[in-house]
Amino acid sequence: MKLTHVLSIIPFIGVLGGIFFANRVTPYVLGLPFMFFWILLWLILTSMIMAIVFKIDPVNKEGAE
Repeated sequence: MKLTHVLSIIPFIGVLGGIFFANRVTPYVLGLPFMFFWILLWLILTSMIMAIVFKIDPVNKEGAE
């Protein structure tokens, strides 16, 4: 399996797999319930991971030349 595929699966697992872990309200992080913070965190992490995937994907390097 390619590294780009593995990196692309991480946000899917983080959001859907972490819902069971993050399904609580009591701890507040940055003024948000933990569930909302978890989703916001993965939104930012997904953007960063997809930028890394874009940079290391060889198909994108061929078009730049």
